[in-house]
This record gives sequence, structure tokens and C-alpha cells, in this order.
Amino acid sequence: MKHMNMAMLAVCVLFAAAIIGCGTSPVVVDKEASTSAIRAAEEVGASKVPSASLYLQLAKEELENAKILAAKGEKEQSVSMLSRAQADAELAVALSRGDADKTEATQALERVKNLRQENQLPKKGSEL
Repeated sequence: MKHMNMAMLAVCVLFAAAIIGCGTSPVVVDKEASTSAIRAAEEVGASKVPSASLYLQLAKEELENAKILAAKGEKEQSVSMLSRAQADAELAVALSRGDADKTEATQALERVKNLRQENQLPKKGSEL
């Protein structure tokens, strides 16, 4: 009977050690969404638009901070920082596209202005 109790105690100790060992594994966070958003911002040229480049830089810094927090085991803070990085990168994309749209609209207005000047009808007093 004593051997049975000792065996049961040994199994319980080994089981507890296995659970504790698994519980101290490094924190894994999904940084794919924020990394993709940063890559998208870089591809649309956010670094060339002053207001967008600020948010792109913030997103990169927040991604690095999230990695540091994850390494320390602070999962909630790391996930929060990743969300901020993703939001800032998406804002950089939107600002870049907005700047491109504004430039395109300005160019279209300039073309319309030029076409109107080229196609003006002569005034009544200046007919040939």
C-alpha cells in the first residue's frame, strides 16, 4: 500500500511539473496583421507623404515594442501594442491614398481649366 501511495505521489508530482513547464513557455502573439498593414503602407508610398510617414513610423515603433513586451511575457500589453501598430499603419495607408486622390483631383481641375481656355468662343465684338 505504501508503494502505491508513493507511486501515486510521484505521478502527481510529475504531472504538476509538466503543467508548470508548459505554463512558462514563451508568449506567442500574432503580429501578422500589423506587419501586413505596415507593408501595405510602405507599398502605397506612405513614407513620401509627411502626415502618413509619421503614422508609419509610429506603427513600426509600436511593432518593435510589442515584440519586446511579448518577450517579457506581457501578452495583453503586447496584443494592445500590436493593435495600435495596425491602426496606425492603416491610417498611414488612408492618408497616403487621400494625398494621392487630392493630387489627382488638382491635376484634373488644372486640365479642365486649360481645356476651357483653349475652347473659349470669341466675344461678339471681336468676331472675324
